[in-house]
Order: sequence, then structure tokens, then C-alpha cells
Amino acid sequence: MATSCFAERLSRHVPLSDAEKTALARLEENPRKIKRGAMIQRVNDTVTELFVLREGRVMSFVILPDGSRQILRVYFPGDFIGSASTIYNRSPESLVALSDAVVCPFDKHALRRLLEEYPRVAALLFLMSNAERVSMTDRLASLGRTSAKARVAAFLLDMFDRLRVTDENITDSFDLRLTQEEIGDSIGLTSVHVNRMIRQMEQEGLISRSNGRITLLDLRRLEDIGHYTNRHKDIDLEWLPVG
Repeated sequence: MATSCFAERLSRHVPLSDAEKTALARLEENPRKIKRGAMIQRVNDTVTELFVLREGRVMSFVILPDGSRQILRVYFPGDFIGSASTIYNRSPESLVALSDAVVCPFDKHALRRLLEEYPRVAALLFLMSNAERVSMTDRLASLGRTSAKARVAAFLLDMFDRLRVTDENITDSFDLRLTQEEIGDSIGLTSVHVNRMIRQMEQEGLISRSNGRITLLDLRRLEDIGHYTNRHKDIDLEWLPVG
């Protein structure tokens, strides 16, 4: 049976049947290598493909009227990219590779058969979409109501918790692989301000940095500072259809 990183991701929530895994693996039959910085999809492009990310990192973003960039989402291996595009003919956001990556494009209409034949997979996609929406709502509230330090703390915690969903080896440190400009464009700060906040958190013993890795030294204090709630755990699965 073909393997699927998307199936592995969904299996973290509930065990999937062989048939469900096989159906999800079909979405990854045509992997495409993408170089860092390459545009995968532009805002307002006609949407014909959706994507599963197999390797690397990808971001979605929009350009604001003043020319600045707002990063909406950073995607990790196993993520379904382009869920927002399922309801529009034209893409509401741009997608670009943050690193060398492998994406698996599939025809948008392939979702129809998947959802018709496997209602539990459909329910899991609905669950993940709503978890993503709540996480983005948290960030929106943070942009409008919290300090720069709180935004950076919440962002680091969110990246940490999302990576732990699919990597059980992550305990207290992770490879961020984002520039300070990219962090700033995610949380509405300049790269200079991000740098200042990260250095401040290092000095206070909240985090440490080494060779591009971030170690979270005091999770409880970081959560308090960032007014942070982990939206990637304690998910209610009781309502899911039986597999």
C-alpha cells in the first residue's frame, strides 16, 4: 500500500482504515520539487490544483495596499495546502516555498470522490480547517490587542506545537527555519522589532538559540506572556463518523 504523509498526519487524530489511507495516498501520486522562493500559486490565479506538502515548508500570504506582506500561514510536511481555495474559482492568497520543498498537487475535483466515499476523512478535513481558523483568529486578536513580546512568544509556541503534531521527537527545541523578516510579516512587526524581542527573551531565560534551533526554556511563562492557548490538542473527536 502506498504511503501518504497526509494520511500519517490525519492518523495522529484517529486510526485510519487501509482504504482511507489508500485514497489519501492517491492525492500524492505526482510529487513536484519546488525551489526555495518559487511561487506555487499567485493570488487571483484560477484554482485548478490543491496541494499536500510532503517535504519542506511553504507559506501563504497576501500583499497589502501599502505594499507590505502579511503572511497568513506557514505549512509543514503533512499539511493540506489551499483549503481556502476549495470554495473559490480564484485563489484568495499566494503560495511560495520557504525552503526547497516537495508538493503533491492534485485536481481540485478529486476531493469530490474522496468526500463522497470516505465521510470520516471529510470530517477530519472539516476539523482541521476549523482548528486552523481558530488559530488564525487567535493571531488576529493578538495583532490588535497584545504587545510585541506577546506576539513573538505566541508565534514561537504555535510553531512548536504544530511541529509536535507530526514529530514526536520534539521535546523542548525545534528548527524554526524562518527569518526574522518572515516572523515579523506573520505577526505585524518589523524584523528589527522581532530581533529585539527575541534577544530580550533570551536575556530573561525564556528561550535560547543555537545553530538555527530555538529551545523553549520556560513554557509556562511563555504561555502567560503570549496569552497563548494550544489549539492543536484536546480536540473533540467524539462526533466523527465511524470508520
